[in-house]
Amino acid sequence: MNARFILQELHSVADPEKVEHLQRFFKTGKGQYAEGDVFLGIVTPLTRDIVKRSPPLPLSEIRQLLHSEYHEARLAGFLFLVKQFKRAPERERKRIFDFYLRNARRANNWDLVDVTCRDVIGLYLLDKADRTALYRLAGSDNLWEQRIAIVATWTFIKHRQFDDTLALAEKLLHHSHDLMHKATGWMLREVGKKDKAVLCGFLERRHQTMPRTTLRYAIEHFTPEARARFMKKV
Repeated sequence: MNARFILQELHSVADPEKVEHLQRFFKTGKGQYAEGDVFLGIVTPLTRDIVKRSPPLPLSEIRQLLHSEYHEARLAGFLFLVKQFKRAPERERKRIFDFYLRNARRANNWDLVDVTCRDVIGLYLLDKADRTALYRLAGSDNLWEQRIAIVATWTFIKHRQFDDTLALAEKLLHHSHDLMHKATGWMLREVGKKDKAVLCGFLERRHQTMPRTTLRYAIEHFTPEARARFMKKV
């Protein structure tokens, strides 16, 4: 099993009629955040199915997928990392974690980040005291590495660990890109699902100056009255 075989599998299920829709949906036009990305025309469940029924790939072969021009091939590569990470012993998990970080910029759209980083980066760091890797990612000049930093904390939130989410939200709160406003608000909303008081404490300190998109995402599940109060600038 190698990257070439996986690419052949992907091509076999590609639907050229879906390409134009996917390119619009994932903003591949001139000046957009995924300018120039190339699609085969494959819905995500089909890519997942190919990865699920394939045996493990060496990291060298996964690297070839991650460096493919095709969006779906890069998705497959990151899904292989998720699949193999979950079954790996600790030493191999460290290799996969480091490999993901070295290739993080190849997760160059929000779907590649969101469906994989929490199950490799977040899961590896869950029981680690040293989480500086997240703060290095957050301090990057690359949008996708920054998104990985905040979305990976979803795994911590599931285990009621909120400190890193809040610290990274603070660090990224005034990011210039709408995709980061949405990701930060999303993770804050997840915190609120587990502990509304923690979220409200953060919002009481920051709601007047934070981006409106971030705030709207964070308070989505609040009552209309509570949403109106937080959305009001004093």
